[in-house]
Amino acid sequence: MEIHRRHRVRMGKSLAYAAVSLGFIRPDHQMTIDRECSPMVADPQTLLDRARTGDGEALGRLLDLYRQYLGLLARMQIGRRLQGKLDASDLVQEAFLDAHRHFADFRGTNESQLLRWLRRILAAKITDQWRRYLGAKQRDVRQEQAVVADLDRSSALLTVGLAASVSSPSQQASSREQAVLLADALSRLPDHYRDVLILRHLEGLPFPQVASRMGRSVDSVEKLWLRALGRLRELMGAAHEST
Repeated sequence: MEIHRRHRVRMGKSLAYAAVSLGFIRPDHQMTIDRECSPMVADPQTLLDRARTGDGEALGRLLDLYRQYLGLLARMQIGRRLQGKLDASDLVQEAFLDAHRHFADFRGTNESQLLRWLRRILAAKITDQWRRYLGAKQRDVRQEQAVVADLDRSSALLTVGLAASVSSPSQQASSREQAVLLADALSRLPDHYRDVLILRHLEGLPFPQVASRMGRSVDSVEKLWLRALGRLRELMGAAHEST
């Protein structure tokens, strides 16, 4: 009886975490799952190693670590290519579905390779939606490759641009991908803090254009930017302490 009970608990946790990553359960409900299930390892490499053995629970938890990261990249692409016609979270959900279906095809062994694979899945989803938006019928491989390149550049900007502004050298040497930690930290900021940092650092706009986009004066935007950087630096410090 005890063996059967443990098996049911493992199956229940596996389905629950897969449901979170796929969007069938709201992400804020994951804390309830965590309280009701035994403690789970959150280290990406450990989760990746387990997922590669066919552990569906580990795969669900692993993909959910990258929800904010992929969402941020998707949001930037939506603004450039789809004029806000689609919600970034919808694209991420579709990418997660494909990642679940085709994870057996993933040949990488570390977090960096996994992120590259996920960006390519996301690029395919963005290109597909862009094709529908334009009313095109055929897949455009060159357009998909261009989106992949854009996503790679955006991810690099997170790492060498904004992350370098708010992380110490020792923090940047962390084994975790800086772009992922930064995206998680950005998601915890108030909207106006997040917007000014994205416009300034990721879209590369000068302060006058940032002010115009946000409907503020240049002086107020510069002060807002400084406060946002300070808060982001605090969040990044806390993130590194917990890794």
